[in-house]
Amino acid sequence: MSTAPIALTCGEPAGIGLEIAVKAWGQLGARVPFFLIADPAHLPPGTAFREISDPGQALHVSASALPVLPHAFPATAAPGQPDQANAAAVIQVIARAVDLVRSGAAAALCTGPIHKKALKDGADFAYPGHTEYLAALAGVDRVVMMLACDALRVVPTTIHIPLADVPQALTRDLLHDTLMITHRALRQDFGIDTPRLAVAGLNPHAGEGGAMGREEIDLIAPVTDALRAEGLDITGPRSADTMFHAAARAGYDAAIAMYHDQALIPIKTLDFSGGVNVTLGLPFIRTSPDHGTAFDIAGQGTADPTSLIQALKLADQMSKARV
Repeated sequence: MSTAPIALTCGEPAGIGLEIAVKAWGQLGARVPFFLIADPAHLPPGTAFREISDPGQALHVSASALPVLPHAFPATAAPGQPDQANAAAVIQVIARAVDLVRSGAAAALCTGPIHKKALKDGADFAYPGHTEYLAALAGVDRVVMMLACDALRVVPTTIHIPLADVPQALTRDLLHDTLMITHRALRQDFGIDTPRLAVAGLNPHAGEGGAMGREEIDLIAPVTDALRAEGLDITGPRSADTMFHAAARAGYDAAIAMYHDQALIPIKTLDFSGGVNVTLGLPFIRTSPDHGTAFDIAGQGTADPTSLIQALKLADQMSKARV
């Protein structure tokens, strides 16, 4: 269990990341100590902050001010208008935060939202997003995205691909690894000794015995059967349309969906503002608010910090559970 503070990256400085970081500190204070890695010049006017030189100082500073580990950016930050000149610094902040977490100076990583196009145009960013970049920094081949709120934990097996490509992308190896990574993370980071996993089918009614598709018979069931034989508590493939009501959710610790919307529609319906993105399979804890840069409202003071607050709280809980 770590007693170090959480590292929060600034993300795209022209978005709402800095605004909600300030609001999150205002609500959490020293109850969930974290420090922000950012250019202090980008903070909203009037922010009560204090520059720190060492993450450990955040444990004391956070009671009276937002602790900021300064990282210089080459350009100013105009709300809603990303500047390509800042792209490299956004990436550097992420890498710096990973180094701090891996060294033990920070207990966990929480990432502010980035703008992928700005990073690609301004710094030739070669990754689809945060998750893939973090996996590369950690030297990990496969990671898993979990969306979590108080009512549900759900994992999409395939993520940001067209729906038409899902059947080809969905392989036994991918499903097996997704289930095992989720199982290990629930034990290691969520303190669940015997995780219960519920696996959705791909097709309506889980294929209805092959009448609506054979992926459940030919691909999903062989994986779940094999892992069940190894002692894992797994049910499925189950009909996805009956998996997410309250009584069904009480029967499992995480649901494994086959594609993006099958996972994200139920969690966004249950808790649109409070969902948290968690990356499983990394050698460190990483959470993130489940939203983007929101350029359309940046700088207006209206951004909702709920998802970031929940992400910081979950990172704190996971760091204390990890053994």
